[in-house]
Amino acid sequence: MYPIDFFLRAAARFRDRIALDTPQGTWTYERLRRESLALATALQALDPTPQSRVAICAGNTAQHVVALLAVIASGKIWVPLNYRSTKPEIARILGATEPSIVVTDSTGDALMDFGQTTHIRLEAQTGEHALASLLRAYEGRSPVRCEPGTDATQAIKFTGGTTGLPKGVMQPYRAWTAGIVNQIHAWGLTSEDRYVVAAPITHGTSTYLMPVLAQGGTHVFLDTSSPATITEAFRERGGTLSFMPPTLIYMIMAQPGVSRADFPKLRNLIYGGAPMPIEKFEQVRAFFGPVVGSTYGQTESPQIVTAITPADFEDPANLGSVGCVTWFSEFAIMDRDGRIQPAGQAGEVVVRGDLVMTGYWRLPEKTAETLVDGWLHTGDVGVVDERGYLYIKDRLRDVVITGGFNVYPIDVENALAQHPAVYECAVFGIPDDKWGEAVQAAVQLHPGATTDAQDLMMFVRDRLGPVQTPKRIHFMDSLPRSSVGKVLKNVVRDSVTKEIA
Repeated sequence: MYPIDFFLRAAARFRDRIALDTPQGTWTYERLRRESLALATALQALDPTPQSRVAICAGNTAQHVVALLAVIASGKIWVPLNYRSTKPEIARILGATEPSIVVTDSTGDALMDFGQTTHIRLEAQTGEHALASLLRAYEGRSPVRCEPGTDATQAIKFTGGTTGLPKGVMQPYRAWTAGIVNQIHAWGLTSEDRYVVAAPITHGTSTYLMPVLAQGGTHVFLDTSSPATITEAFRERGGTLSFMPPTLIYMIMAQPGVSRADFPKLRNLIYGGAPMPIEKFEQVRAFFGPVVGSTYGQTESPQIVTAITPADFEDPANLGSVGCVTWFSEFAIMDRDGRIQPAGQAGEVVVRGDLVMTGYWRLPEKTAETLVDGWLHTGDVGVVDERGYLYIKDRLRDVVITGGFNVYPIDVENALAQHPAVYECAVFGIPDDKWGEAVQAAVQLHPGATTDAQDLMMFVRDRLGPVQTPKRIHFMDSLPRSSVGKVLKNVVRDSVTKEIA
C-alpha cells in the first residue's frame, strides 16, 4: 500500500463529503480525486520518467493540495519550496534536485528562475501549462500506477544548508505510510474532524494532510493565516484540530477578548517545531482546556516518532515529556560510544524504523555520519523514564528553533561574515517567550570598522530572509576563544544571557 491509496480509498467512500473548505469554494472528495488524477496524468505526459522530481512553491490553497496529490499519484518525488524563503535559497534547492517540473502560484513566481524547466501555473486559467488548461485536457483520465517499492523516495525536504551545501532529506514511501497511520491513531481522527490549516503545506501541515483525508475529514483553509483568522475558523467554521508552533499559539491567546469559548469544537491542539516550557504549557492548557498534545520528530524521521495526547497530560508526571514511541518506530538513548543507556540516563536520542529517512540527497558522507548501524542520530539529548516517556533535554547540534522553523547558526554566521565590517561572529539561540528561541549574534568588527545592529540585521535579511535574521546583535571587542583559536560559543551565549537577564 502506498500513501496515495489512503486518499483514493477515502474518496471512494466519502465521494460527496467536503475535503477542502476554502474561501474560494469547496472541493468534495470526488472533485479532489478527479482533479488530482487528471493532473497526475498530465505530469506523466509532461515527463514520463518515474521518480522524477516536481517542485512546488505556493501558498496554502486548494490548488496546492491538488498539485501535491497529483505528484504523489503520478509516482514522482515532491520537492517542497518555502514561499517565505529567498531566491538564492530556492535556486540552491532547485540546483540540487534538478526538477523537471516546477509548480507555482503568484506567491512563488517571484522566487523562481525557470530556465528550461516545465512551469505549471496554479492560478492561470489559460495557457498550455496552466492548471485549468491541464485539468480540461486530461479530465477523466488516471495516471499509470507506479509502485517503485516502499524504500523509494516520496519527498525530498530540505533542512538547513542555505548558504553552504543544502541537505535534502529523502523521505521514503514507508515513512509517509507510517506517519499517516500514527497520526490517525494518536489523535483519533474521524470523518467529523475539521483541520484548520494554520501552518504552511510545505512544513507542518503536510504531515496532517493525508491522515485527515484518509479518514474522510475536512481541511479548512484561510485567506491569510493570522491569529484572528485562525480563531474565526474555530469559532465560525467548526475547527476541531490544528498543528501550530508555540509562538502562534501564544499570539492567539494574546488577542483581546478571545477565550476558550471561541474554540467550541477544538479537541486536539497539537504543538511542535519548537519546545514549550512547562510554565508556558500550563498557561496554554489553562486557556484552551484539556486539548493540548504534541509530537517529536525531525525532517529525517518526520513529525511523529513519539506522541503525547491530551489524555496523557492528565498525569502531572508527563509535563515536559514528548510522549511515548509510536507504531513502526523505535528510539533509544545512546552514549558517545554507541552504547544504549538505561532509563534515567541522558544521552543522544537515536531512532530506527519505518519513519527514518533513507539518506540525504546525493550526500553519501553526510548520510553515513547520521545513519549508523541502522540508527538515525538525531543530535538531541534526551532521557527516557521507566514507563517509556521521552524527555528532550538539549541539543547536541547548534540548530535554533524559532517560531517553528529551524535556523542553523553556520548559515547566519556565513551571511554576517560577508559584511565588510565583520571580522568574526557567533550565532546562537536565546530562550524567548514569543519565539521559543530567538536568533541572536555576537559580532567582532575589523579594527577601525564601524556599523550598527540595524545595518547588520538588514544585511542578513536581504540574504536569508526574516526567519534567519538575528533579533539582536551584540558587539564585542574580542570574541572568547579556546587555546587553538576557536570561538567559544557557549561562553558567548552565557555572557549574552547574563547581559540581558
